[in-house]
Amino acid sequence: MSDSVVTVRPRRIRLVCWASAVALVVVFSAVATSLRGSLGDGYGTFQRGDQLAMVGLGVFGALGILLFTRPRVVADAKGVRVRNVIGSYELPWEVIRGVRFDRGAPWASLELHDDDLLPMVALQAADKERAVEAVRALRRLHQAHPATPAADPTPR
Repeated sequence: MSDSVVTVRPRRIRLVCWASAVALVVVFSAVATSLRGSLGDGYGTFQRGDQLAMVGLGVFGALGILLFTRPRVVADAKGVRVRNVIGSYELPWEVIRGVRFDRGAPWASLELHDDDLLPMVALQAADKERAVEAVRALRRLHQAHPATPAADPTPR
């Protein structure tokens, strides 16, 4: 059995998210610097706090976008650790039936023995050949660590 470790993070979505986050902060900062003077008929004026709030909104929006850079899959002899945008899972190979990457699916998934599907957002179709190689590596690891059937708790 191999002691290899497979670690996968999405590439294309990370680039898009980082570029979008930077652009959002720049746009909100530009808008903040343009907030000066009175509003219409003089009923209110923009203050320094309004400008800082606008920059803060840009930073919070950028942090929200950067959540999409969080997905990761790490697999080794013990099992698979999947971290999606929200939520993380750690599964031993014994509960995994197979690794699926269906045609037209946006990302790969783990098929569990209880018929559940666990999405792996880190393995995105947008990453093309890189994602296919990662799925193949996960399948090799899964085959190297076959599931041992659980003992039946009820006596016969």
